[in-house]
Amino acid sequence: METIKYTPRLADKYSNEVIPALMKKFQYKSVMQAPKLQKICINRGVNGAVTDKKLVDIAVDELATITGQKPVPTYSKKDISNFKLRKGMPIGARVTLRGERMFEFLDRLVSVALPRVRDFKGVSDKAFDGRGNYTLGVTEQIIFPEIDIDKVNKITGLDITFVTTASNNEEAYELLKELGMPFKNIKKENI
Repeated sequence: METIKYTPRLADKYSNEVIPALMKKFQYKSVMQAPKLQKICINRGVNGAVTDKKLVDIAVDELATITGQKPVPTYSKKDISNFKLRKGMPIGARVTLRGERMFEFLDRLVSVALPRVRDFKGVSDKAFDGRGNYTLGVTEQIIFPEIDIDKVNKITGLDITFVTTASNNEEAYELLKELGMPFKNIKKENI
């Protein structure tokens, strides 16, 4: 019996459309010079995790539902007395996506989740770090259709970091734009 190999839609798009577009724009001599998306890191800090340990478990379950991969809890690195925080206490959850799951998550984020944001006009193009990585802050986890809004007791946000092999912000911006990231169209008009 023959098995059918599944390739995510965005992985095909990257190979067939994004690489040629980047090669043309930046005049790369080899296909290997074109930047690629290495991984997507999703991080979620839990407010109030110091007093209620169940909040971290809920955050881990919600991240698992959103990403399809088991997240790991994050722990505090030092004591902070003002927050009643001790070293080693669980304070959040994180997950790193690579390969097929990464492309599937990006596809769902761009085509389904971000358009569900209230008054959405695009994501900011100012959140690049200078080394080709982009971080996007999402204020509500309920924009993901996998989350059942009736079971959510607290609306919290999460940070999504796109790690690329691009050497500068311009290459990373073009890569993410070609993959479908809806950046704001800022038009400088003389009034």
